[in-house]
Order: sequence, then structure tokens, then C-alpha cells
Amino acid sequence: MKSFDLIIIGSGPGGMAAAYDLVAKGKKVAVVEADLWGGTCPNRGCDPKKVLYGAVEAKDNVEQLNHHGFEKAPKINWAELMAFKDTFTEPVPVEQQQGLISAGIHTISGKAVFKDKHTITVENQDYQAKQFILATGQRSAILEIPGKEHFRTSTDFLSMKELPETIVFVGGGYISLELANIANSCGSDVHLLHHNEQPLKGFDEELTNDLIENLQKRGIHFHFNESAESISKQGAQYSVRLTGKETLLVDRVFCATGRIPNVEGMNLEAIGVDFTSKGVKVNDHLQTTVDNIYALGDCLEKHRPKLTPVSSFEGSYLAKLLSETTQEAIQYPEIPTIIFSSPKLAQVGLTKTRDLASGKYKQQTLDLSKWFTYKHLNESLVKAKIVIEKETGMLVGATVLGNEADQLINLFTVMINQSLPSDKINQMIMLYPTVSSDLSYLY
Repeated sequence: MKSFDLIIIGSGPGGMAAAYDLVAKGKKVAVVEADLWGGTCPNRGCDPKKVLYGAVEAKDNVEQLNHHGFEKAPKINWAELMAFKDTFTEPVPVEQQQGLISAGIHTISGKAVFKDKHTITVENQDYQAKQFILATGQRSAILEIPGKEHFRTSTDFLSMKELPETIVFVGGGYISLELANIANSCGSDVHLLHHNEQPLKGFDEELTNDLIENLQKRGIHFHFNESAESISKQGAQYSVRLTGKETLLVDRVFCATGRIPNVEGMNLEAIGVDFTSKGVKVNDHLQTTVDNIYALGDCLEKHRPKLTPVSSFEGSYLAKLLSETTQEAIQYPEIPTIIFSSPKLAQVGLTKTRDLASGKYKQQTLDLSKWFTYKHLNESLVKAKIVIEKETGMLVGATVLGNEADQLINLFTVMINQSLPSDKINQMIMLYPTVSSDLSYLY
């Protein structure tokens, strides 16, 4: 039986970060993967989505300059775009596994099942380790309705060779909004169903409404206070019956109503690892209810955003903890989040109404569409909400809606995490005219 210092179950960005750091510290490490090496993000998540979104971004920029240097916007060729996307995703599993092997990390393919707290079985082979890290990620949740077998998921969307003429997305979260925007921009007639009146829960309501209004103008049909009641096959199409009794006849139906942790079938309950439908329970050292088993990433039950860089951060933390270079509890910085839509919506820090109700903060909303940074590209919808702590004058939160929201929020994230006061920003000379050169006017 092969034995290791640590076995990591899952080869996504979090598991990879832990594996590379641990082997560099002299640990004997193995990684187990039941699916594609590299995990969701590079294979069927963030990376392929961003390749598709890149074409949408380029098209949007040209459309903004229609009659200001361009006479017509380009049409996105879906087949060519998907072929381009495949050049990024197809090599990933082999490259990711080979990278581990080259670093001296043992790789094991198959599903891990615990025999006891120091032993797992993979494909009828037992492996032992002093410690384990669970990094198994999540998968798409599917609504339990009649005809649920007709649902497709984000994984299916990101591998479509042909673009359907008509699509329904069920769900009002960031995955649904992002994919709906891509499909609409590429030529599909898109409907989006959401069970209440406010999509993108957790984002600023005012700027979310501005985004939804803009997406409606682009042609996306939003059905609020609605969901899919049933789906039935009708020839080559699908009939989607809504809770309000309307029926939509479409070519594809995608379910994007959330994601669920991959924790079943590992025998965790038998060895005492506590978990819920929201994920594995851990303490502030990412330790589970079994002392030698830790967990990270999207399979956790946590309030922090389940994002790729967060998983990597947790992986690096566990490598330090388990190599005994730190005993401190994990300390998260302020974490930015973003919707890659048209335009982008991003935020960081204190942004929710309940956080601002204490009276300790002041909030300012700015329309940036007349600022040169955005006006020279004829960008008409650009807004920023800035939250300042009254006593110190420090920036503590921000939300930005606009094509350059990712750049601006990253700068705000640095300022918040480094506690940079406005006078420090004013002492810096930035390239002009850029998003960075606007900082001194924003804060």
C-alpha cells in the first residue's frame, strides 16, 4: 500500500496550490482526481467563459463607436469562437496532470472513498496518508421538476458546437446572467426566468437594476417572479411551462439555479466528517470535524465567495499550516466579485444596505459616463458607488458598473486591503488617461 504525508482529493486551483506548495516544502504528496485534471475553472468554468466573453467585449466596443469611426458592428461566428475556445480547454487535463508529475507529485485517477481517517480506496487500490485535504469542488444543481432530464447545464453551454436560435435560462445568479449575455450577443433569442423580482442577490440593487435594464435593451427577455414548472419535448424543441402558466417553445433549456458540493459517495459520514447540503464544515483553520482531514474551496460550507482565487488562497494557507510554517487561523482579505456581463458589474468591501445602516459610513454614487476615460469610447452606462468610513475617511467599499469595472475594482481592492488614505493616492502619478488616473477624483 502506498503511503504519503498528504493526499489531496481534487485537482482544481485550490488543490493544485496546496500540492505544489507542500511538495516544495519537502512533503510526499498525492493528488486524486475523479474527473478532468485541473478542475472546473480551466476546463468548464471561468477560463472558457472568459474566452467567449472576450468576443462579446470586442463586439460591444465596436458597437459603441458605431457612426464614430465604425459603420457596422461585427457578427460573432459561434463555430469559430468555440474552436478558439477549444484551443484553451482541450490541452488542460493532460498539461495539469503532467505538471504535477513533473513536480514529483503522485497522481491517482478515480473516485476516492474513505475506509478510515487515514485510508482511501481508489479503483480498488488503497492509499494511506497522515493528513488529507478535501478539494472536490461543486457541480450544477438541477431543479426537481417534470422533464428535468431535458435541462442542460453551464458545462453543456460551454461545449455547444452550434448556437441555438432560442434559449431559456432558469436562474437569476451570475452564471445565468453571464451565459445569457453571451448567447444574446452571439445571436440567440434569450429568455431568463427568476423566481423573484431581484436577480444577482448580494450585488447592489440599484446598479443591478441598471444592468438588467441595459440587458433588456439588448434583447434579453426577463421573466421575474417566474420559474419552470415542467419541460416536455415537442419535436426538435422543448416546451417550457412557467409557474404563471405561460409556455415558451425553445431549442435549449439551461438550469443555472445554483451549485452543490461534491461530497456524496466518499463515506465521509462514516468516518465523522460533518457536512451539509451547502458543503463541508470547517473551523477557522480549515480543519474538518476529523482532526487530520482539512477542506478548501467550493466544497466548503462558507459565507466567503466561492471563487477560483479564494480556493487558491486557501490552498496556499493550508500548505503553510500543514508544513508548520504557521499556526494562525486563516485571515481573508476583502474579496472582489464580478459579473462579466454587458457592462460588467463588480464590487468589493462594504456594499450592502444593512452594513451601511449604522450611520458610520457615507455613500456616494457617481455617473462616470461624461469622464474622458469612458466618453472617448462612447460608453454611456458607467456608474460607481463609493463607501467611505466617516471617522477615518477611509475607503471601505465600492461597486462599479461599466466596461472597465474589473480594473477599477481591483484598484479599490488594493486600496481597501492596504488601508491607503486618499492623500497617499494623491501623491501617486499614474498613466493618463487611464482608469488609474481617475482614482484621485473618485476617492
